[in-house]
Formats: sequence, structure tokens, C-alpha cells
Amino acid sequence: MFKIPPYLKKGDTIGIVCPAGYMPVEKAQTCISTLQQWGYKVKIGSTLGGSSLNYFSGTDEERLNDLQEMLDDKEVQAILCGRGGYGVSRIIDYIDFSGFKKKPKWLIGFSDITVLHTHIHTRYKTATLHAPMAGAFNDGGAGSVYVQSLKKALRGKKAHYTADAHALNRKGAAEGLLVGGNLSLLAHVTGSVSGPDTRNKILFIEDVGEYIYNVDRMLRQLKRAGKLDRLAGLIVGGFTDMKDTDRPFGKTVYEVIYEIVKEYSYPVCFDFPVSHDRENYALKCGVQHTLSIGRKVTLKES
Repeated sequence: MFKIPPYLKKGDTIGIVCPAGYMPVEKAQTCISTLQQWGYKVKIGSTLGGSSLNYFSGTDEERLNDLQEMLDDKEVQAILCGRGGYGVSRIIDYIDFSGFKKKPKWLIGFSDITVLHTHIHTRYKTATLHAPMAGAFNDGGAGSVYVQSLKKALRGKKAHYTADAHALNRKGAAEGLLVGGNLSLLAHVTGSVSGPDTRNKILFIEDVGEYIYNVDRMLRQLKRAGKLDRLAGLIVGGFTDMKDTDRPFGKTVYEVIYEIVKEYSYPVCFDFPVSHDRENYALKCGVQHTLSIGRKVTLKES
């Protein structure tokens, strides 16, 4: 069984760090203000608005130290990653999770943060939150059902999401722990100590800005590694801003995914609202869910 970190109550502290790409403080200000309006204290890590002049929010050492301090800080009950990008895999093997194991806390984010999710799931059997990050609060996003789903998740409200049916859906029902995240990162960590354990799990995937042939290649990597063989169910989220080559690949991205998993019997749904776009529900990874696919798609926390 997975450990579930304590849910938050008013007055608890949420730390904000950027363990990957750079984010200026001003782009997180709406997020900070909103979290405070929700009743939480906010502690800003040194990597939010860090001094790095390159892609990252700081050197590997600076990003590692900032995340480590938040993990070890007894006054911090949850850690929200400001943004994703790239960089977590450069520091993941140097993080000391000994304090986290004794007293787990919610780790929140998506995209490159998938590396943290899968590492914590596989190594420490602890639930995490795949959910909107700081940028999602901007431009009216703070009031959206997707950011509000993060608020509810932090308070311990059980998720109950619905989505429209899709022509490629394979009907059925499944129950299992929910795992997954960004397809590129799931493929990236496969074969490492952070690789996902997908056996009897409900797996969800999403991605952004990839060539269609890359999606085909990454899914075939997961398939060859046995990560698609024994799923309880598969949730295909948004694959946004997809690109094609000058000589077309010949299939849409959803058709590519359908072809790769068509031999299996477990239920599959497409176009579920988990993505790099605004449509990105908070999902408690490592927590038991039921998935029902029929005229509607329902994902419900057990």
C-alpha cells in the first residue's frame, strides 16, 4: 500500500521551488496570493526567480539544495513546483529522501516533475499530486475548475471527474492505483531506478510539442519494456501542439496510440482533461481510483 501524506489544513505552509526550468517571481505572484487566500502560508525557495542566466533556475547544486531544504523543512507541509521544463533528472539521484520517508509531504507538479513522481512512487511507495503549477494561476486560471481541483485535493476531497466519450475509447471498468504523467519523461526514466511500476495500475499519459513519430517511438519503448502489458486501464490525456514531418507520418497522435494498445483488453479512454493546457485536473498518483468508460468517462477516487 502507498503512504498518503497528510492533507493540508488552514495555516499550513506550502513551499514553492523550481527544480528544473527558470521562472521569474512575478509570474508566480498570482499563485502565491491565491494560496494565501486559500488559507495557507507560502515559503518561497531560492530557485524561484533564481539568478541563473541560462535555461535552469539555478545550478544543479542550487536546485538540489533548494528542493532538499523544502523536503527537510518541518514547517513545510507541501511542495509546489513553480514550473517544469527540464532538469529534475540531473539531480534526482542526489536527493536525500530519508526525512521524507519518515514524514511524507505532498509533492505537486507535472511535466518534468514526472521524474519526481515516478521516483517517489517506485522507491518510496508514497502518493504525490500531478497537478497545475504556478503558471496555471495566471490570466484568470486561479478560478478555473482545474486549479480549484488542486485546492480540493490538498484538503483531502476525493476526486470525481467526468469527460466526454471519444470515438477511439475502449469501454470497460478498471480499479487500481493511479500512476503516470508526461510520456516523454516516463520513457526517459524507463530502465532507471526511477522507472514506473505500471503493473495492475491505471496509467495516464500526456505530452506537448512532440513530433507524432516521437510519440510512436516513446510508446513503443514503454511497450517493449513491458510497461503496457499488465495495466488495469489507460487514460490518454491531451497531446497538445503536436507536430508532423514534411512527409506526413500518416496518422493522428491518438490513432498512433490506439494502434499500439489495440491488442490489449483493458479499458482505454482518449482526450481526458490532463494536459499541458488549461485542462489539467489534479490527480492523486499512488491513490486507488476506479475508471469507468462508457457513454461518459468517469475517474473516481476510491
